[in-house]
Amino acid sequence: MVGSMKTYEFLPHTADVKFLAYGKTLEEAFQNAALATFQVMSTKKIKKVLRKEISLQAHDYQALLYSFLEELLFLLDTENFFLSTVVVTLAQKDDSLFLEAEIYGDNVKKYEAHTLVKAVTYHEMKIKKEKKLWVIQVILDV
Repeated sequence: MVGSMKTYEFLPHTADVKFLAYGKTLEEAFQNAALATFQVMSTKKIKKVLRKEISLQAHDYQALLYSFLEELLFLLDTENFFLSTVVVTLAQKDDSLFLEAEIYGDNVKKYEAHTLVKAVTYHEMKIKKEKKLWVIQVILDV
C-alpha cells in the first residue's frame, strides 16, 4: 500500500479476473494495473534481476493502457520476463500519448505461477479520476 491508499483490489467476475488499480497520479495507476496483472499469476515476491524499457504511443489512454499490459504479457510469453516493479512516465504531444516504462523483474521459470493471463480486454475498461484518485478498471482473460 502507498501510505493508507489501496493500490489495487480484485473484484468478482465470471471466468475472467476483474480488478481496480488506484493511483494518486495516472502514472501510479498504470504502474499498479501492471502489478495487479502479474499478481494474478503469482503471489510470490519477484526479484529485480532483469531490467527492460518499454516505449509506446497511442491515441487515447485506454489504448495506451491496453498496449502497455499486452506488451508486459508479450515479454512474459516470449522472454519469460515476470514483472517485479515498474516506473511509468506518461506524456502528450499533439494528438498522441506516449508511455515510457522502466520495468524490473526475473525469469518466470524461477517462480510458481498459479494462473495464466491469456490477454487483456477492452471489456469494461475504465480510466477515470475520482476526486484526487485515479481509478483504472481492467478485465483479464485467464
